[in-house]
Amino acid sequence: MTFRNGLASLLRPEDSVLVLIDHQPYQLANVNSHEPQMVINNTAGLAKAAKAFGVPTILTTVIAERGGLLFPQITDVFPGQEVIDRTLINTWEDQKVVDAVKATGRKQLIIAGLWTEVCVAMPTIQALGEGWDVTVITDASGAVSVEAHEVAIKRMIAAGANMMTWLALAAEWQRDWARTDNAAKLTEVITQHAGGSGIAFLWEQQLLNTPVPANAG
Repeated sequence: MTFRNGLASLLRPEDSVLVLIDHQPYQLANVNSHEPQMVINNTAGLAKAAKAFGVPTILTTVIAERGGLLFPQITDVFPGQEVIDRTLINTWEDQKVVDAVKATGRKQLIIAGLWTEVCVAMPTIQALGEGWDVTVITDASGAVSVEAHEVAIKRMIAAGANMMTWLALAAEWQRDWARTDNAAKLTEVITQHAGGSGIAFLWEQQLLNTPVPANAG
C-alpha cells in the first residue's frame, strides 16, 4: 500500500474538483446509514465550502425524471449551473461528467453522493485505477444501511481512496486563518451548517461584543 502522508498529500482548493452525485429524493428515501436531514445539511455545507474556495463543482443525477431533481439546497448554491443527468449508474463511465472534470485541469478529485456503496464506490474505484487522487466525503454521502456504508468505505480505502468529512475538508482547504478572505466565507458556512461549532462561534461573537457592566467585580 502507498501511504498518503506528507504536506503534499493535503488537499488544496486550487488543485481540487468536487463531484456531487445523485443527491436525489429517490436515493434519500432509503438512506439508513445517516439521519437524512444530516446528509442534506452536510452536502449543502460541502457545496458552499467549495464555492467559497472557488473549487469547481460538477453536479450530476441519474434519471432525474424518475428519481427526482437534485436537492435544491445544492442547486441554490450554483444557480443556473447545468446538472448532468445520466443513465449510467457509474458516474465515471459517463463521458460528459469525466470531460467536465478533466476540463478543470485538476487532479484532486473529491466525491460525495448517494448511495455510498453504489454511486460513490464505483466511480471512486475506477478513477483511482486511472491515476486520480480521490477523496470521498463520507458524511455528505449515505447508504441503505450502516453496514453498506462501512463496507463501501473499507472497499474504497483498500483501493487507495482517502476518506474525510466535509468540515475536515473545509479546514484543510483553509489551512491558514491568515487567509482572511476565505476565512470570512468559511465562517459563514460554519455558522450555517456546522451545528454546535457554528453556534459556539456566534456565542463567542456575542460575548466579545457585550460591554462589561460598569459595576462588574
